Amino acid sequence: MPEALLVAAIRWGSVGPLVLISLAIMGSPGPATISLVAAGSVHGVRRSLPYLAGIIVGTMIVLVAVATGITAALLAVPAIGSVLIWISAAYILWLAYHIATAAPLSEPAAASDTFSPAGGALLGVANPKAWIAIAAVFASAHLADAATTDAAAKIAVLTAMIIVICTTWLVAGASIAPLLRDPRTAHVVNAALAAALVGATALAVLH
Repeated sequence: MPEALLVAAIRWGSVGPLVLISLAIMGSPGPATISLVAAGSVHGVRRSLPYLAGIIVGTMIVLVAVATGITAALLAVPAIGSVLIWISAAYILWLAYHIATAAPLSEPAAASDTFSPAGGALLGVANPKAWIAIAAVFASAHLADAATTDAAAKIAVLTAMIIVICTTWLVAGASIAPLLRDPRTAHVVNAALAAALVGATALAVLH
């Protein structure tokens, strides 16, 4: 009955506060969430699902790295952190450029790999806000006395929150799609999303 023992060992009263903290910290605007708004606004929910899956997978990799202590090991080697930041900055600037220059929905869209599953996974892993936010949320509560049980419970809860948060931002992006049918409005919205993407990244890096 290992599953029953695992469930019994969890402090269920701490799950609610963990969910609220994750909503406040992980759910706030950041590179990944803003890019999901852009993807949803340009391509809609259905066509953006592969990109959403990539973001979720990449963010879950960060979650597992935090839970297993890999994050602490990486931070102990400054060179690795610098490489991660440069990769993140390069990809996010490339993504921001493509968001800013996206065609209005009233114009025929050319085939684009801007919001690809691989790109989503890369952004999920290289997103500096994800490392900071997940580490902060992970350390904010204890769901069990045993370290292994605590980590497993947090991974389960935060994985669900990652899926909910990312999907909500994608749907929010799709909801503003009608604004992008007017060329002038589309250019303003796309430029604002691109600027927000770069700004959110800069804030996360300088945090």
